[in-house]
Amino acid sequence: MKTSWPIRLVRALFFAFSVFIGIAIALGLDQDAWVGALSGAVFMGLLVVLDVMLAHFTLRDFSHATLGLAVGLFCAWLITRIGVFQLAYFQNHEEGAALQNIAEICIYGTLAFFGVTFALRSDRDQFAFLIPYIRFRRDGSEGEPLLLDANVVMDARLPGVFATGFLSGAVVVPRCVLDGLQHLADSSEVAQSLRGRRGLDTMEKLRAKPEMKVSIHEDGASDAPVEVRLVTLARELNARLLTNDDNLAKVARLRGITVLSMRELAAALNPELSVGDELRLPLTKPGKDKNQAVGYLPDGAMIVVNNAAALIGQTVDVVVSGTLPTSAGRLIFAEIKPAA
Repeated sequence: MKTSWPIRLVRALFFAFSVFIGIAIALGLDQDAWVGALSGAVFMGLLVVLDVMLAHFTLRDFSHATLGLAVGLFCAWLITRIGVFQLAYFQNHEEGAALQNIAEICIYGTLAFFGVTFALRSDRDQFAFLIPYIRFRRDGSEGEPLLLDANVVMDARLPGVFATGFLSGAVVVPRCVLDGLQHLADSSEVAQSLRGRRGLDTMEKLRAKPEMKVSIHEDGASDAPVEVRLVTLARELNARLLTNDDNLAKVARLRGITVLSMRELAAALNPELSVGDELRLPLTKPGKDKNQAVGYLPDGAMIVVNNAAALIGQTVDVVVSGTLPTSAGRLIFAEIKPAA
């Protein structure tokens, strides 16, 4: 995995600082300057190796580990204060002080180790048991950030959905998604170019809304597929994933990520029409039979209206007479509503 330039800059600055400090210490101890420079370089090199090994260790993990370490050390301090080392065995033994020091080191090390490991395996809610009167704030689903993928950004319905207020929280768009939209917009294929431009226009509309907080996450360069990077980033940010990709939604849910699917939302809002229901329907084209006309619901479901060929181009009141599920979706039959 490639390292971002800010990390490389920080490493270079600290490397130079370590070499300078090494030289200063060496000169203060009447040693050669090159010895101090080499010592500082080796020290910083070890830190860089450790940093690479901890590349997937996040700030949240660090805070959890720090709290676990504090709890472990506190428990060890309590154990060493209960008077175990005041027993006659330690008091009368000629090596009692040394044994006491060894036992204390073992107790502190053991409980510190388990405090860190237990904390890293715990979620935020479990920390409330440690501090009963100061509960860590758990972001509700409405407060967690929303991570958008390319498919949902290219959905022209997205600004309208946000305008309704059903979705809330900060919106995060990874840099790789924006790069993908730009690549599509620059494509020589007209259809791909239109999709990319629609996605970029959607981003402009979202950022133009003063009530919305839209940020671009610089996720760095990586050879991993965009889907893998989205799932990883959602876990790191504890974000909800807003997507139209069914396969991505399945993988994200398997990883324990909250997924909001625009496709599933649209399917849930589809009207469940049954025989006898009435609706107004624009008739757009002739049907397969001579006297039929066809209209479409907002979700794309086709309604075949009998004895309505003469009304094509008009919006009429119809009554559902039957439904037929097909491989392409629902096929609904209707009749013109009789005049009252």
